[in-house]
Order: sequence, then C-alpha cells, then structure tokens
Amino acid sequence: MTVKQANRNRLAADIGGTFTDVVAFEEGSGRLLFGKTLSTPSEMVEGIATGVEKAETRFADANLFLHGSTVAINTLLERKGARTALLTTEGFRDAYEIGRINRPDAYNLFFRKHVPLVPRSLRFEVRERLLADGSVHVPLDEPGVEAICDRLAALDIDAVAIVLLHCYANRTHELRVKQIVQQRLPHAFVTASHELSQEYREYERSSTAVANAYVGPVVSHYLRGIDGHLQGAGFDGAFLVVQSTGGLYESDQAQRECVRMLESGPAAGLIGAQALCRELGLPDAIAFDMGGTTAKAGVIFEHDVLTTSVAQVGGYNEGLPIQIPLVDIFEVGTGGGSIAGLDVGGALKVGPQSAGAMPGPACYGRGGTDPTVTDANLATGRLASDRFLGGEMHLDVGAARRAIGESIAAPLGLSVEDAAHGILQIATTKMSYAVKGVSTERGLDAAAFALIAYGGAGPLHASGIAREIGISRVIVPRAPGHFCAFGMLHSDLRYDNVRTWPCELAWVSFSDLEIIFQELAETGQKALAESRVAVAAVDVQFAVDMRYVGQEHPVTVDLPGDLIAARDLAGIKARFDEIHQQRYGTCAPDEAAEIVSLRASVSGIMEKPAIEEIGKGGDTPPAAASTGLRPVYFGAPQGWLDTPTYARDALLAGNRIAGPALIEEHASTTVLLPGDVLRVDRLGNLDIAIGGRK
Repeated sequence: MTVKQANRNRLAADIGGTFTDVVAFEEGSGRLLFGKTLSTPSEMVEGIATGVEKAETRFADANLFLHGSTVAINTLLERKGARTALLTTEGFRDAYEIGRINRPDAYNLFFRKHVPLVPRSLRFEVRERLLADGSVHVPLDEPGVEAICDRLAALDIDAVAIVLLHCYANRTHELRVKQIVQQRLPHAFVTASHELSQEYREYERSSTAVANAYVGPVVSHYLRGIDGHLQGAGFDGAFLVVQSTGGLYESDQAQRECVRMLESGPAAGLIGAQALCRELGLPDAIAFDMGGTTAKAGVIFEHDVLTTSVAQVGGYNEGLPIQIPLVDIFEVGTGGGSIAGLDVGGALKVGPQSAGAMPGPACYGRGGTDPTVTDANLATGRLASDRFLGGEMHLDVGAARRAIGESIAAPLGLSVEDAAHGILQIATTKMSYAVKGVSTERGLDAAAFALIAYGGAGPLHASGIAREIGISRVIVPRAPGHFCAFGMLHSDLRYDNVRTWPCELAWVSFSDLEIIFQELAETGQKALAESRVAVAAVDVQFAVDMRYVGQEHPVTVDLPGDLIAARDLAGIKARFDEIHQQRYGTCAPDEAAEIVSLRASVSGIMEKPAIEEIGKGGDTPPAAASTGLRPVYFGAPQGWLDTPTYARDALLAGNRIAGPALIEEHASTTVLLPGDVLRVDRLGNLDIAIGGRK
C-alpha cells in the first residue's frame, strides 16, 4: 500500500534538549520552509505543532512526517525508564551485570563500573538451554515461565526483556516465552532479544534487549501521542522515524524497537552532511553538531557515513553496550545551555549539566540563574540581544553578566568578559574531544578533513575548534540551526539485518554465503514492500564482520557486488587488511582471517530536495548585507574589537569577508576569528579558511 499522492509535501521535525526544529519541503515548488521554537519537555508534540505553525504550513498538507528525537537516549541516560524485569537462561542471571569485566581506567581509584538498568532482584532464570548450533539441550519449562509471570505481576513490572542463550541460532524458545508473558501480563511492554539482534555476544545482546524494554513504555507512549496529534490535525500520510543509522523506519516498528532511534537526531545531521559533501564533491568531512545540550561529531569518509555495530551509551568507562547498527558518533555534554561553575578545587568547569529549555540560560529570562555557554557568547558580544532567532526572542545581557559575575568572575577575581571568554575556551576544548573521538581515535587525521559545522551553536564555535585541532577549512551550511531536520529530507527507508555465521575465510562456501545474504536481503525487502511509502528505487548493500583468527573483536568490511560475484577470497582478505590497518594502525596480511557475522542493508531510495544555488556577486558583499559594527571580546591580546556584522540572507556567491566578523541569520551566528577568511560558495555555504591554527 502507498500513500495517496494528492499532497506531495514533506515535514521533518527534530526535537533537541533546548529547541525543536521543523523543515517543510514543498515538492511542487521545491521551497524549504523553516520553523524553530523552544522545546516543550512536558508535552513534546506542542513544540512540534508550534514549529509547524512558524514554518507557515500544516500537517494536513503533508504526505510524509519525518521525526527525530532525543527522547529514547535521554530516558536511558537519565535513568527514567520503566520498571523492567529480565528473563534469562538458567545459570546466566548475572551475565548482564558481570559484563566484560574490563576496567578501562585501571589507575583511577574512584572508578565506577557500569550500573545495570535491571537490578538482580528483578532478573529471573528460565529453565531451558540451547546449544550454539541452535539444537535443544534442555527443553523449555513453560510452567516455570508461568510461575515467573505470577511473580512479575505481584512486583508491578511495566516492561520485560527476554534473553535466552544462543537464541540467535534458534528463536523458538524466546518466541514461546514472549507469548506466555504477553498472555499473563497484557499491560507490559515485552522485548525478545532476537527481534533486535541476531548476533552472538550474550552480554551485548542482553544489554540491548534490556535497554529497549527499559525505554519502551516511555518512547511508545510518546510516539503514539504524536501519531494521535497528526491524525487529529488531518494528516493521513506515513509517519516515519529516523533510526540511529540515519535511515527511516515506520512509527509502528519504532514503537516496538525503540532502541533503534537512540541517535536519531544526530544521525539525520550526518545524512545531511553527506548530501552536502556529495554536492560539493567533497569525499571526506567531519560533521560537527552543537545544540543547546550536547555537541556531537561524526565522519564522512570516502563519501560514506562511518557506522558501527555496537556503541557504549553513556561513555566507554561506565556505559552500556547497544548492539545495533548505528552511525559512529562521539558526544560530549557541552551545548549552548551547558552550565559553567567552579569545581571543588575552585577551577572553572563547563557542563555536563544543562539549563535545557526550561528554565534555560540566564539571558532567556525564564528563571534561570546559572551562567551558561550562551550567556558567555552574549556577554562577549558574539550574540546580539535583539537579533536572537531573528529578533523573535530578546536576550537579557544584564542577566547574563550578573550570572557570570556572581558565579565565576567574582570568586576567581576576573572581569566578567575574561570569565566569559574562559567559559568559551573550556567549552571549545571539550568539544574538540568529540571531533578527535571520531577521527584521531579511529586512525584518521582530523587535520586532513573539512569541518561541517551546524546546529544552532555550532557556527559560533567552529573556528575555535578548528584551531584547537589543526583543521584548515570549515563549512557552515545554509540554515545550520535546522540542519538535522533538513538531513531527514535526505534520508531513505532502511532495514538492516545481521546473522552470526562464524567461518574461517579460507573455508568459506560462497554458495552458503550467497544463500544467507539473499535471506537477509529478502527480509529487508519484505519490510520495505509492507511499508506505506512509495520509493524510487531499492538498494541492497552487503557486509561481513571479520577478524584475524585468535582475535576477539571484529571490524565490519563492506563487500561490493563484484567481490561476491567473482568469489574473490583474496580480494575480501585484502579489503579486511586495509580496514584493519586504517582503524588500528597495523594489519597482518599473512595471518588467517575469519568471518563472524553477515550483514545486509536494504534501502528504499526516496526523492531528495535539490540544494539550490544562490545569486552571484563580487568579492565585496552588497551594501544590504552589512548590518553595522558591534564590539566583540576576543580575549588577550586583542581584547574588545569593533566587529562588522552581516545578514547572511543578503550575501551572494563569491562574496569574501575577512575576520573578525559575525554572520547572522535567523537561528545561528557564525563567528569569524581574526585571521579567518570566508568565501560564500555557489550553494550559499560559508566556506571558511582558518587562520592562526595551532
């Protein structure tokens, strides 16, 4: 079934910790309409509705509604999920808590291991046992499962995760346990691990299933609320959610497999950055997204968004592994709303606590009294009090200076502007860790990449971050404050399937390999055919997880069709060696390798909005673009400098501006530091050559 074709508009909404962004694409005219409003934490859909209204469009005029949100990841990180129980194979009750027994920070006396989402008292053992090949060693004890359900009912359990040993090879027992639990606990949200992951590694699979159950009631209620609002507003198209891969899936599936949308907003930004790179002919770039609460970075390498098969949510030291395909993102708790303060030793720190949308930074005038990064940008003149969000929202300079003065400047014996500049320097250094985390730590030279900066606050700090790392080129796309929502318009329907299939490469049967690849592809193609969305084409990509014999952890190797068709084992091995060298700085061409898992990604390619060119001009910006001078504090030795300001919408392709300067637009401001030189390209991007690099 496909949606009716009367309405050809698309709506995309991205909810962040501080702002909600909406982009509407009118397919007939090719126009993009933008709306931005403060997020409404108590009722998220209100923020979406306000954003749609500000974009001067209606839900009823769209045939597709695309959505990304931080609700799943925030529920997980803030530990505000459902009361969850775990049912697992007898004898493996503690595997979820024991984990990998690794201690990443070996010499830290204050190190804390990860804290499981489900305490031991809510983990229950099911009598059954499968062997690694899927054969039944101990039959399922169904009366025992029913008895456990009686205990769960008495414990007022809201969600149940089911993780049985080796169910990736045989899902029969998990399916039956889920049937029993749903019959006995009809109100509970129930997840079976094979529905999310068909890979080995019991701990990672357990953690993934538990996380899905833990956030499930919150996320499914949230998505149903949006769905109800859409229907009430006359929308009768398809409601699609952005996955952590950057692909789209239907909201019905998202309500069951909530964990797949953990990084939905940042993933959409990376898809937008990839689309921009494609237009610019740029093979490699680092995408940097700074919003009100966090800063994120990901990589486009050789035209592809780098992905991973498992991520540590909450950080490597104390985080919980999630074993699903997702974009490779590094995140730090630094955004425009990050609170600055003094630690126990009296040193200045920034984040990770955020003022969020309510009460927000002190300058918002909504009751906030803590100094934030946004207050520091305002106090140093980088932001104008009367031009924020195009003048829709007035910022209180006095409140920002008071907050910084009382909490930071006075205790440290600094002027307000020096304290504010210090806040910005610390924030810049912290955010550079995100960029290094997806580049240098992955074996890539960050200095060789262009930095694409977006998010409402990204362009404010991009030049400083580039200097910190040694990057020579920064690109600020049009409408950077709406860029993640814009990226959703370039996303495709996507279904990823994986199956554990251990086999030494030298003994691989290509016939067996092709059969499994075909089964995985057919699963994705079936899901695509059942969707309510018309697609222009179908694309299938295959990959394998490989490692050297004797290794523990694999790397994912994309397999082009020609390698499979040619049955080229040597070519596959060479490709694996190359990726291993790039990731770890070493490889072993003479050592035997093995395949661990097989992957198939099926994408339904959707029509994309064109990135239009802007009008041409000369080197000098037109007079209409100049909006005056404003004193801006750049720290020692420059101090306060009278800095020219420009209206971005009035700039033309070919215009050049030397820093210091500020380029202002509705939802963002780009800061050119002294020594920077900006050129406006044919698509309206701000292409900045960074001066004074370290």
